[in-house]
Amino acid sequence: MSDADYDYEDLGLVAGLEIHQQLDTAHKLFCPCPTDLREPEAAERTFSRYLHPTKSELGEIDEAALEESMVDREFEYLSYDTTCLVEEDDEPPHRVDREAMDVTMEIAQLLDASVADQVHVMRKIVVDGSNTTGFQRTMRVAGEGAIETDEGTVRIEDLMLEEESAQRVEETDSGVQFSLDRLGIPLVEIGTKPDIRSPEQARDAAERIGMLLRSTGQVKRGLGTIRQDVNVSIAEGARVEIKGVQSLDDINDIVRNEVRRQVELLDIAEELQARNASVGDPQDVTEVFEDTDSGVIGGALSSGGNVMAVRLAGFDGLVGREIQPDRRLGTELSDHAKRHGAGGIFHTDELPAYGVTEDEVAALRDAVDAGPEDAVALVADDPETTSLAIDAVVERAEDALELVPEETRDANEDGTTRYLRPLPGAARMYPETDVPPVEPDPSEVDRPELLTEKVERYQSEYDLGAGLAEQVAYGEYMPLFERVVADGIDPTLAAGTLESTLTELRRDDVAVERLTDDHLAGALALVDGGEVPQEGLDDLLRALAADPSLSAEQAVEQEDLGGVGEDEVREAVVTVVERNAEQVESEGMGAFSGLMGECMGELRGKADGDTVSSVLREEIQERAG
Repeated sequence: MSDADYDYEDLGLVAGLEIHQQLDTAHKLFCPCPTDLREPEAAERTFSRYLHPTKSELGEIDEAALEESMVDREFEYLSYDTTCLVEEDDEPPHRVDREAMDVTMEIAQLLDASVADQVHVMRKIVVDGSNTTGFQRTMRVAGEGAIETDEGTVRIEDLMLEEESAQRVEETDSGVQFSLDRLGIPLVEIGTKPDIRSPEQARDAAERIGMLLRSTGQVKRGLGTIRQDVNVSIAEGARVEIKGVQSLDDINDIVRNEVRRQVELLDIAEELQARNASVGDPQDVTEVFEDTDSGVIGGALSSGGNVMAVRLAGFDGLVGREIQPDRRLGTELSDHAKRHGAGGIFHTDELPAYGVTEDEVAALRDAVDAGPEDAVALVADDPETTSLAIDAVVERAEDALELVPEETRDANEDGTTRYLRPLPGAARMYPETDVPPVEPDPSEVDRPELLTEKVERYQSEYDLGAGLAEQVAYGEYMPLFERVVADGIDPTLAAGTLESTLTELRRDDVAVERLTDDHLAGALALVDGGEVPQEGLDDLLRALAADPSLSAEQAVEQEDLGGVGEDEVREAVVTVVERNAEQVESEGMGAFSGLMGECMGELRGKADGDTVSSVLREEIQERAG
């Protein structure tokens, strides 16, 4: 059965979403540092940490954190002049940022969620290096809300406010390098109840939540500022959390592929049980490969490593069975080995290959007493890594005999997923002792206008066309549009500039991303006030993008973009007409279009087109008449 043929209702598909969105506040959640991102090259210093899990208030260590800590790694952090000792965990966190809490309460209103009377900050154990503390600070602000989709209501379970993690920069020889610029940016997490029953409804719900978030005008935009996690299960399967879905368009494929994976794993388990399959004990098979031509195995042995293998009785042909596009049960086993530092595994469903010969496969089978219905998986690495990795393969293979394991998986770009870690539990949470509780007051904030409502208002109040109104409302410059229009800027000028002019400049490889809101607001004010002709706006924005240190007024002076009077316009037009006297005499007004462009070039965008057009018509009529 192909995934397109699945009856999701019959399979008992249940899904939920966790939407993570960065807030566009002035300060970070627990310190006064700005929420600006920096280039790693701008780092002023670095420092390193080692992290390990601790017991929660329940006296337990979270399984996911424990597995993470089994890989010994050093974490290096980049610090900037825009970060402080709070991010470095050398100073206690400050009180919760008021602006972040206010925006979160606005979001709660849009979700029809109830705000808690008192909000307590909790610590969530995270030892992957993304937090210098070894935990993430988080708080539940609201819950029990709801959104509507085409396939029914999706209830909102939690609205959390938490600190964003540090940005991973690169892998190093000793561990991982992180950047502190992102650490501490306010982040809301919206968790739905498991009310979603189809891939299409999952996407619809995520799109609806995204629209509500952008309606506040106070969320960050761009790659990485919003992430979707999807929880998926089927009736006979297990709850699987899929992290890091970057695009709305990926959600359908992620859900479909996870359903397929669980269906295939259940079929494999049924077949394994019918074969009375079992998993053996790991064995050292280094001798089999002493003279191998395999680059991977030979490289491990030459560095003092060894080879461990395990007999998978009754698994023949099933380890290589596809469970997601281009991913197999063997890929699942390999993912678990990789989590413990190995490069991956080999298995007999794919051998001989990769330099491993038929004779070596036969010798391998003999070494572990594997029969024709059995498969063999092997790992080659340094002895410690090999031992940890082969044990992980054994554990995952044993799960394959009976069930779909509950786990956290990472989203791949092609819509498939890979194993990340065990599913976290309640043991990862404990109270934060350095930050006092907050008593939020929802009456202090107003319900934001929905983007759909803005589109209608822009059409009726500002006389924008439906398409342009929607572009502005849903675009990244919506907050700036509202700001400049409130300051008296012509709405049509503002909308056209922010949605059309900037798009055209971007296509011309102008570094539009270097233009700040102040640049754009200043340029619009100069054009709206008549100090710069609209025809000069393009050149003004180009100049500001080339040198962002300039103000709009300074760029006008530097580029000599100020407007000219009618006398100067007429002088330039007369020069052009006289230069083309023969054409004017022979063609009359037929020469207008060509000369108009020449006149505008002569004036270099310093005059309004309507004025130039009027004067040119007069001069042509005078000479042709």
